[in-house]
Amino acid sequence: MAAPQYVFDTKHDRYPLAVHVFLVQQGNILLMRRAGSGYADGQLGLPAGHVDLGETPTACAVREVAEELGITLDPGELRAGGTMFRNSQEPRVDIFFTTRSWDGTPEIREPHKCTELVWADPEQLPEDALEFIGPAWNDAQNGRVLREFGFTPVPA
Repeated sequence: MAAPQYVFDTKHDRYPLAVHVFLVQQGNILLMRRAGSGYADGQLGLPAGHVDLGETPTACAVREVAEELGITLDPGELRAGGTMFRNSQEPRVDIFFTTRSWDGTPEIREPHKCTELVWADPEQLPEDALEFIGPAWNDAQNGRVLREFGFTPVPA
């Protein structure tokens, strides 16, 4: 079967689509100290990555976690935890997943992008965790489907 051909509508703006994964173990989540990307280097973030052309968000989560941490996720064990339209270096759409199950032991597989792994209590995140992680965790736990983050509210 031939790969699908994609035709993009160039009449509309596009936003980067990224996936983030909450790996949960004994009530803690795994954070990664960012390095070398030019965005939030030195801060703690989640395993994450951009969705490639033709890839689903679930497939992206499985791929990124394998590349970054060397562990294998079962796509059936991933739970959608919310979506965030977030103002970062540019507006972007983030999809968050949560899982408590994986094969292997997380380890740094891309030392040029990550310098440390930290298990943290998601209710008391370290001060240097990216500011959107707490709200995203709260959304995942409480069933909030969409959050707009980092934008100036529209006056009433």
